[in-house]
Order: sequence, then C-alpha cells, then structure tokens
Amino acid sequence: MINVTKTFLPPIEEYQQQLQRIWKNEWLTNRGALVQELEANLKQYLNVSTIICMNNGTIPLQIALKVLGNNGEIITTPFSYVASTATIAWEHCTPVFVDIHPEYLTIDETKIEAAITPKTTAILATHVFGNPCHVEAIEAIAKKHQLKVIYDAAHCFGVTYKGNSLFNYGDISTCSFHATKIFHTGEGGALFCNDKNYELQSFYSHNFGHKSATEFYGMGINGKLSELQAAMGLSVLPYMHKILKGRKRVVAYYNKNLDFSKLEKIKLRADTSWNYSYYPIIFKTEAALLKVQKALNESQIFPRRYFYPSLNTLNYSGKQKMPISESIAARIVCLPLFKNLNETDLKLIVKLINKNL
Repeated sequence: MINVTKTFLPPIEEYQQQLQRIWKNEWLTNRGALVQELEANLKQYLNVSTIICMNNGTIPLQIALKVLGNNGEIITTPFSYVASTATIAWEHCTPVFVDIHPEYLTIDETKIEAAITPKTTAILATHVFGNPCHVEAIEAIAKKHQLKVIYDAAHCFGVTYKGNSLFNYGDISTCSFHATKIFHTGEGGALFCNDKNYELQSFYSHNFGHKSATEFYGMGINGKLSELQAAMGLSVLPYMHKILKGRKRVVAYYNKNLDFSKLEKIKLRADTSWNYSYYPIIFKTEAALLKVQKALNESQIFPRRYFYPSLNTLNYSGKQKMPISESIAARIVCLPLFKNLNETDLKLIVKLINKNL
C-alpha cells in the first residue's frame, strides 16, 4: 500500500538516547531541557529570532487569534486545511472569505480590500503547500487599514522567500510539526513573531497564563510541547538534508514523467526556495480526477484530495460563493510524496495516471 505520505522515523536507538535524557532528568513536560534545546536548534536551522514550540499546529493559530483577532471579522482563504476556518469560528471571530489566485492557489491579494469592513481586525492567510502568499501586498493592505496579519504556514518548514524565512513575515506565523509534515515531533507545532509584546502574550497564553507559580498575566490554555515530543524533533532534525533530498527526487520524477498536456501543477512564487512538502496536480474536471483516483486506489495507491471541500461550503462558514476555490478544490489531488518512495512505485503511479487521463 502506498499512502499520500509516510512519516520519517529516525533510527530508534537515536530516539532512545533522547529518551534516556528524559529518564535521567525525570522531567516530562513544562518546558524541560529537551524542549528548550529543540527551540534553540530550530532557531538556528530556520534563521528565526523567536519560536515557541507547542503541542500541535492548531493551538498556535488559536493563540494568534486570541492575541490579534479581537472577536472581529477575519479575512481568510477558503483553500486551506479546515483548521484555519474552524479556529476563526472557535475563537469567536467571523471568517470572511476572499477567493484564491488560480495558479498560486494562495489568497488573491487583489480582492482583499473589497472584503474589509469596520469590523475587520485581521487577515489570516495560508501559504498553500509551502507556496508563499504575496506577502508584500498583504503587508501594505494591513498597514493601510491598521489590520494584523497571521500566516498559517503549516506547510512551510524550511521555506525561504527572498532569502528570508517565511516564518518571519506577518505579525504572527504558525507551523505544524504533525507526523505527516517534513519535520515533525509526532504531534506538535510552533508560533513565530518578531514583536516582543506579542511574543510575551503568546508565551504565557500557551502556559495557562502563568507569570510565576502563583501569579498570572492573564488567561491561557495548555499548549506546551512535552519532552517526549521534543525528543522526536531532536532525533528528526539532523536528517532534514536527507529528507529534502529524497523528496526533491520524487518531485523531479513527477515533473519529468506526468502528462502535463492534461494536468496542471501549482505555480511557485518567484524568489521562493521551496521544501517539496506536497505534490498537488489539478485535473481538467472532477470526473477525470475521480477516474484516476479509482484506478490508483485499485492498485492500493492512495493520493489525497487536499484541500477538499472548499472551506466556504462548510455549514459554519457562512456559505459565501468562492468560484475559483470551489473549482480547484474539486479538481486537485496530492500525490504520494515521501523520502524513500522508490522508482518502481513512482513508475506505477505515473503510468496509472497518464493511462487514465
């Protein structure tokens, strides 16, 4: 069976060495030595000044909206994982959708201003499949209208734009360290920001609001990464070069051998150093997608319809019409992509796709 992804597992003895440190310290959570070491290593690897590791990728979005959303209208994209829209609603804000660019698949920055109202407090945009939004245009709009910018950068580990980490854009950026991501801690995530006040608010918010053992800055939740999760991250990080090299090989094979006279692929924004996080292909019709998907499934190959459905169609989203997102969501699928996907399996995947187009 070939799934859309396969979690990278480091050598078990290397993970066990990290676990031995935990047993020696007798410290399982509450920001122990391994969490602090992981944050320091990630700062260096990613070239960021601030990182707060958390227990999953959704909690950073919730905290970002708690800090910056102010219960207002949040301009967002309908083409993203459900967590982005669900978090807006969960935090008592209102999602206001703006359609996407048909090639980059990120929020269409030219349509944002028309969606701004006196109730708008922030823009929450997703860097889709690691492809950057038009960050300069979004920053200019936000400054003009005094809005905050949150980036859902769940797919963006290691991505740079114009030589700068993509996590350094916006007021707050978030990332997922879920097991399906190129870098992972099993479950986990992180929040990035360059404003010291937002950093403080985000930090205490992920630790119940604590100022000290008996004092509190304010309200918070439990978003802390455990030492067990940090141990996995410390074990995976040294292998990032090999992980990226393997994924780049798979992407190159698809690029060379798929029939792009009948398919489209995402257009990467100029000046982007990409991380080969996903391989989406866009069919001419949904019927063509379903035909190919059926042929692949019959051979125990399981791509993923990602992102589907378009989030504006969810029953709590307000049902705004987003024709480009709805069309893309119905016709896009992500192909299997992981470090050790071998050429025999790649040949079969490509053969079945091209044959059934």
